[in-house]
Amino acid sequence: MADRKQELEVLRDELIDRFERYKAHKEQRGGPLDKDMEDQSIELQNDDVIEALQQEAEDELRQVMHALKRIDEGEGDLCEQCGEPIDARRLAAVPYTTLCRDCAELR
Repeated sequence: MADRKQELEVLRDELIDRFERYKAHKEQRGGPLDKDMEDQSIELQNDDVIEALQQEAEDELRQVMHALKRIDEGEGDLCEQCGEPIDARRLAAVPYTTLCRDCAELR
C-alpha cells in the first residue's frame, strides 16, 4: 500500500501543477480578444478546452485526495460501498479508486 500511496502523491502533485498551469493560462487570456473574427473564435474555443481540462484535473485531484485520506485511515484497499477488498489489479489500473469492480459497475 505504501507504493500506491507514493504513486497517488506523485499524481496529486502533477494534478496540482496542471491545474495551476490551466489557471495561469486563463488569467493571461483575460485581455481583449484579437480583432480578427476568426482569431476570436479560435481563442474562445481554446478557452473552452482549457476550462474543460481544468475541470477534469480538479475532479481527478478530488478523487486522489479522497483515496489518500482512505489510505491514511487504513481503508485504502477496501471498497467504500460494500467493505470488500478491492482487487489489486483494479487498484493498479485506477490507483485512486475507492470502489470494487462490482460496486463501480452498479453506479
